[in-house]
Amino acid sequence: MILQHSISFPMLHICRFSSSSSSLSPNLILPLKHSFLRSRLSFSITPCSFKTRSLGTAAAGVATAAGNKSGSETFFAEENVSWASLGVSDLVARALSDIGLHRPSLVQAACIPRILSGADTVVAAETGSGKTHGYLVPLFDMLCRTSDDSVESLSDRELGKRYPQSLVLCPNVMLCGQIVQMANNLRKENEEPLLRVAAVCGHQGWPVHEPDIIVSTPVALLNYLYAVDLERCRRSNFIRGVKYVVFDEADMLLCGGFQNQVIRLIHMLRFDEKQLSRMKSLENENTVGLSDKGHIEASINERIDMDGDFILENDERSESDDAAETLETEDHNAQRKDWRRVRKTYERSKQYIFVAATLPMNGKKTAGEVLKRMYPEASWVTGNYVHRHNPRLEQKWIEVTADTQVDALISAVNHGYNSGLNSSSGIVRTIVFANTVEAVEAVSKILTGAGIECFRYHSDSSLDERTRNLLDFQQKGGVFVCTDAAARGLDVPNISHVIQAEFATSAVDFLHRVGRTARAGQPGLVTSLYTEANRDLVSAIRQAEKQGLPVEKAFSRKRSFRNKLKKSGLRKTSVHTVLEKS
Repeated sequence: MILQHSISFPMLHICRFSSSSSSLSPNLILPLKHSFLRSRLSFSITPCSFKTRSLGTAAAGVATAAGNKSGSETFFAEENVSWASLGVSDLVARALSDIGLHRPSLVQAACIPRILSGADTVVAAETGSGKTHGYLVPLFDMLCRTSDDSVESLSDRELGKRYPQSLVLCPNVMLCGQIVQMANNLRKENEEPLLRVAAVCGHQGWPVHEPDIIVSTPVALLNYLYAVDLERCRRSNFIRGVKYVVFDEADMLLCGGFQNQVIRLIHMLRFDEKQLSRMKSLENENTVGLSDKGHIEASINERIDMDGDFILENDERSESDDAAETLETEDHNAQRKDWRRVRKTYERSKQYIFVAATLPMNGKKTAGEVLKRMYPEASWVTGNYVHRHNPRLEQKWIEVTADTQVDALISAVNHGYNSGLNSSSGIVRTIVFANTVEAVEAVSKILTGAGIECFRYHSDSSLDERTRNLLDFQQKGGVFVCTDAAARGLDVPNISHVIQAEFATSAVDFLHRVGRTARAGQPGLVTSLYTEANRDLVSAIRQAEKQGLPVEKAFSRKRSFRNKLKKSGLRKTSVHTVLEKS
């Protein structure tokens, strides 16, 4: 599948994917001397094999090598590419300019026309490349045009009421809030929001006034549809009213602890498309009557009920849960066969957009392969640095021992302050990553003891505490110590320094961690502390970066390499240690 497009961009690739075998992972450990729990960690490998064709513009001629480009040249589209040239309306373009977004990024310039065309779209691009506005802009444009259109569709006439036309699904509450904030920043000349956008997650229930866009976690949405809407009237109306569906952090939604809920929602939405297509077909044949419509509507509610017989109480539980869940098969075998049979025969009435910074395709259950099977006609837009080293990013690698790692950590944190990184804003922001809640607490204790104030962020903290600490970090700067719960999606501007106090436990986590800096065309620094157990892995990663290869290529599938790391990891973790009490 090759994406054909009238506008091309030199820093993006149109991709044809080929499957590659999965590789097993070495066990890694970074024991901190004073207070880190030693634990066995497995590296989850998600390699992706690309057959790519570089995009080029007529104006660009021969593109400059990526490594020689400045920050702005590797982030922004060419100067002759404007919002209007991408098909964005003057209303939305003006709102973007008002918040300082005068030019689209490379990724935005590639994906916005595809989404505006109505095609199902998969956007796989590196962190900090502008993916959120890459889907928000076309959503706003299409919804604003729809609100001005006096011609109502068949479903609108049947509903007799205005319902949300777009649904954005995210893996956690914090990301939902961030997207709502970004969307509400797009305003008219009178300072009113262009559209009504609301979050349904955490402490926020269903909005009183129906919004144009609802942002929610999968669990929160299903809880509402099945626990709150006991009369089932809103359920079918909501599903029918949704025209555009976005899956942000799609790899996490499709393959993590959210998998069952997300696939269930997709089935509900696609079944509604099938039923609406049938109604339109009957209407065109002038053979549909009230009894037929009633039967079809009853069928919709019955089918949706079959998919929703469950309730989960906490929509935050999967923030740090990356254990894969398999799909239920016993109750849905017949339904899946039905989907395979009708997938190509019904008229489409919804558009699906999948967005991710990492999209592994090395097995049948990986997110990339799931998308290829479920949406074989989708257009794929792939960033030039997805799964690869960002040339705006400087990396420092420091090998440590149990005796030196604490001093190395404190020295790395102080280096961010003393180097004057991001001094133009007067605020220095540093993120320190650890692998567990206990490790975050230990790092915080070490830094506090060294006179360095820090903010903590992990799944054991309450939602209010996380929100408060994140807001303080955004406004005041300083040091933010966190687990990988903060590695995905959260966009804190001008983070100058990322420190891995413990080495990432998977290639995906590594990419998301380093992606917290060097965003939106800005430079950044990553300092990774590693032990002897990680030495071969770090060497392979650095070699892959020098050669411009995907990072996951560093994780060799050779048995000798894997067993060497496994043996080293086991030797390092044979003695269990506990946190020292102050």
